[in-house]
Amino acid sequence: MQNLMNNLENMTSQISTLIENVNVLTSDGWLENSCVEVCGGKIRAVGADVDRSASVLLNGHGGYLLPGIIDLHGDAFERHITPRAGTVFPLELALAANDASLISNGITTFYYSITDGFEPGARSRDTVRRLLLALEHLKPRFSCQSRVHIRHEKVNTELHDELMGWIAEGRIHMLSMNDHLPELDNPTSTERYLAGFRRRVTMDEAETRLFLNSLQDRRNLGEEQTYELAQQARKAGISLSSHDDQCVDDVEHNRTLGTTIAEFPMNAETAKASLAAGAAVLMGAPNLVRGGSHVGAISVRAAIEQNLVSILCSDYHYPSLFCAPFVAAEQGLMPLAQAWKLVSENPAKAVGLGASKGRIAPGFDADLLLLSELDGSPLSLQATVVGGKSVFQRSGCFN
Repeated sequence: MQNLMNNLENMTSQISTLIENVNVLTSDGWLENSCVEVCGGKIRAVGADVDRSASVLLNGHGGYLLPGIIDLHGDAFERHITPRAGTVFPLELALAANDASLISNGITTFYYSITDGFEPGARSRDTVRRLLLALEHLKPRFSCQSRVHIRHEKVNTELHDELMGWIAEGRIHMLSMNDHLPELDNPTSTERYLAGFRRRVTMDEAETRLFLNSLQDRRNLGEEQTYELAQQARKAGISLSSHDDQCVDDVEHNRTLGTTIAEFPMNAETAKASLAAGAAVLMGAPNLVRGGSHVGAISVRAAIEQNLVSILCSDYHYPSLFCAPFVAAEQGLMPLAQAWKLVSENPAKAVGLGASKGRIAPGFDADLLLLSELDGSPLSLQATVVGGKSVFQRSGCFN
């Protein structure tokens, strides 16, 4: 019997590898004291169907094998680029640190949620352009499988043709329509926006007020461009999502655009309407782990209790996405086997990857997590496997 941690690399080759003595989480539930056969980066067989004469045998020592996490909406990488207002670090350094954070928290497929915004700095079109180039350059070296999710702010009406071209060229894999520009006659929303703006941008109060005033008259053109972007996204076959829907009218508007994912609906009414319209409802794992929304939206716990959540994402905190299914199980909201689908099988289906990712089943990518305990701590994550390749290992385990 060979050492497990030293031999996971074999799963990328055409040598058949058998991981045995593990509890396997399948789409139908747990297979206790079972096994998984991997070959060429794919899962060949599970349980009784495996080839016992496999060339390499790996002992899981009673651990737990789960599908890798698929994160459709995460922007914590921004903190690696701009950890403090007015500071900017080289993209290669920032993205390398982010990639390490992803795999150490069990995220095997990640959608870089890049804000195509109206602000200067980290959320500007110039930054989007540089990020796209950096991601395309670094992607072969990343451990986590990386995709691009553009969060387009509707009032960012300049260079519209450039964004349309990126979609047509296949450089974008998910598009969401955002409207974070506050209406200045609403003090509550304005101050909420400014709290984040001050962390991202160095600008005095007078400059800030002039800046926000200058954007207000772009709203109509932004809505016209939204229809063109949605049409281009549908034509390119990429996932289209809404964002922060406030009311049922928002849901209906987004249905006409062809959105298939509703990100962070603000209340139960809009979540229900989104599901009824055929959209998957995505909510933030930090909301569940912290016990509530930081912007006054519906709590994820309440939403899960009402069967209103299809997908969980990291939003702004990667460890929460690993932890959230365990929190849901501990709070009696749903069994862990069901809760884990919120971070694996369901997001895969929502973005058209349901035939290859999100499950431990024959023919699926060998994106796997090996855990020593089911306690919700990332410290219990012993190995992260992406496409059959071990990309993260915790030393001293399973010797």
